[in-house]
Amino acid sequence: MKKIGLAAAVLFAMTTGAHAYQFEVKGQSEYVDTTANDKNYTGDLQGTYYFKNVDASKGPLAEAAFLNKASNVSVGYSYEQYNQKNSINYHVGTYGVKGEGYFSTPYTASIPLYANASYNHTDVDGKNAISRDDKGDRYALEVGAMPTNNFLLAVGYTRTNPLALDTFDIMNYGIAKSVGESTFSSNKDYATARVKYVGAIDGTNMSIGFEGKAIFNHEAAYGLKTDLYLTPALSVGVSFADTSRFNYYPGFSYDHVWGADVNYFVTPAISVGATYVKANAKNGNNLDTDTVGLNASVRF
Repeated sequence: MKKIGLAAAVLFAMTTGAHAYQFEVKGQSEYVDTTANDKNYTGDLQGTYYFKNVDASKGPLAEAAFLNKASNVSVGYSYEQYNQKNSINYHVGTYGVKGEGYFSTPYTASIPLYANASYNHTDVDGKNAISRDDKGDRYALEVGAMPTNNFLLAVGYTRTNPLALDTFDIMNYGIAKSVGESTFSSNKDYATARVKYVGAIDGTNMSIGFEGKAIFNHEAAYGLKTDLYLTPALSVGVSFADTSRFNYYPGFSYDHVWGADVNYFVTPAISVGATYVKANAKNGNNLDTDTVGLNASVRF
């Protein structure tokens, strides 16, 4: 009876007007269609624990953790299959762990500081004679500050060896952009810069969110994402990435990558969403790519 009562209490909190949470579980799957593949799917899962309750009663629900400056730890897993008829056949698994913190010091009391560190490991399992096994690790560190409320500036360093995906980027930006960034940076050290802002639109119930990211080694690439929160529960977004240097193989690359998404919180604790990404191939690469994704999250 006690277990039934506890389950009922959790279900009640998830389906009513609860405005605080400490755990979040996200799931996502993308359908990947290129001009050469055999119609593949991905599956991703991420769990996050926040050290203090996150107040989701103000601002966009999707950005509650950022607005609360909520320190946390996350674990993630991503699985992809990619094959071409009578050609390559890969199964790819990636797991990762990430810590994210907001803090202040006696010298920066009015300007919160920020840091995150992550590790990801990718195993590539070739399923035929022309698809070789591979594996790689990715280490990343980022530090920054919030000079004004809800506005983050950060710089970082990433090391990969060789190809290694980022489970957290996959969850946030989709498999196409994440693979592009990973191939661009494989077996290299590179620097990153990121800016993020979320703010209310005066005189309305709406908010706007913006995030930009750039990566630098001997060349550079960048991505931009903007979300319009029509209500605290409903948002639509568009994204763009300059991937002209995201080479999958020498001399083969993708042009700009565009994306769109919609997200809706059915309750303050349950959300559902959909994504679309279009990557145009160029320079002899025949792998024009479209992905369609569905995602959901639960907070408690």
